[in-house]
Amino acid sequence: MNSSTRHRSILLSLGVAAGMTAMQVIFRRNYDLRRKTVFVSGASRGLGLLLAREFAARGSRVAISAANGEALEGAAADLRRYGQDVLPLETDITTREDAESAIDQIQRRFGPVEVLVNNAGTISVGPLEVMTIDDFRDSLDAHFWGPYFTTMAVLPEMKKAKQGRILNISSIGGKISVPHLLPYCVGKFALTGFSEGLRSALLRDQIYVTTVCPGLLRTGSARNPNFKGNNQAEYAWFGLSDALPGLSMNGERAAHRIVNACVRGEAEIVLSVPAMAATKFEAIFPGISADLLGIVNQVLPAASQGDDHAASDKPSFSDLPPSWVTTLNRRTAVSNHQVP
Repeated sequence: MNSSTRHRSILLSLGVAAGMTAMQVIFRRNYDLRRKTVFVSGASRGLGLLLAREFAARGSRVAISAANGEALEGAAADLRRYGQDVLPLETDITTREDAESAIDQIQRRFGPVEVLVNNAGTISVGPLEVMTIDDFRDSLDAHFWGPYFTTMAVLPEMKKAKQGRILNISSIGGKISVPHLLPYCVGKFALTGFSEGLRSALLRDQIYVTTVCPGLLRTGSARNPNFKGNNQAEYAWFGLSDALPGLSMNGERAAHRIVNACVRGEAEIVLSVPAMAATKFEAIFPGISADLLGIVNQVLPAASQGDDHAASDKPSFSDLPPSWVTTLNRRTAVSNHQVP
């Protein structure tokens, strides 16, 4: 084969690839959520509930899971306002048996899961000195093994149908390891890697995997992390950053954007302007980014000597944040079922 023929062959291959990509884009944008079966884990409150609301509003049949049965029933009642069938599942998807049982129950009620949203998670806030092996294990169980088990359970039917959507709710903490959130970031980094690998592995089956990396979201979630060490001071900085409009993104807007990404089959979305800026800066200047985070770590609360266990039995609420921030947090938390 001479040089000219080789070049024409390469150009033809590139043209065919471009045409196939264009067709895939057209196909993705036409994905209709009406009457689709959607499973959202960790949907009794916060972002998971907001996502379930968004899917229900678009005509999907929604199954939701959580470990707390009472909170789960409250979320199911909330979702039934949209006139769609809702299946609440009280289960722990971090075990293979429970994850497979949940998918089986959904299939018997609605049929195969067509959209899987891996949202369930856990978070511990505090310096490295107070984190235990269990904190890291719990994070990996919630953020990696749970999504792994549910994904493996839905894939046979998705592959058979040659269609499907998988949304993995990672975090800015799955791209940049944030001070005082190390176990959380370890779990989210694992999920990000798993999700990106799934994307390339499943495209041939017309299954589109989207990695979602939100920054701070105003969902009222500041009331539920496990604050450790100087827990009142930890709550103060976490709650303040989680509520400020300049730093955080409106939860409803985030849910709408995520579901749109599902419809289009986008590979990845990073939510909030600060999160997008931080990821771009870290990609270009990784060393400088790490050193800057080291400076941030020095000004965050230090643990007291001997305080190496969770402080969950002590009140974490603090008077340090301004009252308007506390009020905003409370209002959002109630709306998104973060508190009774």
